[in-house]
Amino acid sequence: MTFETKVAILVREDLAMWQKLNVTAFLATGIAGATPEAMGDPYEDAAGRYHAALLGQPVMILSATGEVLQRAFHQAIQRELRRAVYVEAMFATGHDAANREAFRAEPADAPNLVGIALFGPRKEVDKAAKGARMHP
Repeated sequence: MTFETKVAILVREDLAMWQKLNVTAFLATGIAGATPEAMGDPYEDAAGRYHAALLGQPVMILSATGEVLQRAFHQAIQRELRRAVYVEAMFATGHDAANREAFRAEPADAPNLVGIALFGPRKEVDKAAKGARMHP
């Protein structure tokens, strides 16, 4: 199946594994929360129990340098893609309000990104994520 939209999560390549997983999880929830139309239906198991819905399409996890993340950030803004962001300072916080404060303290045009998630038309997301590669 080919989707008209795409979800891509770009994670800075030099992070520790736990950081990559943490950033990916947070960014995926950001896209899910901002894009209800991208959500699938709840899952029902064989016993009739319901489980939470997931994003209704594949999520591409990409590895990127800091420079590629900056380019993707600017391209996402230019192309008006939905985006979720995670900056390095957020690793030192312990809750959502502190994360938002840490992000607001970053330079608006050059935040110290460790990850960005993008959602939008497939071709536009591909252009914005140019230079990132499939995560190993």
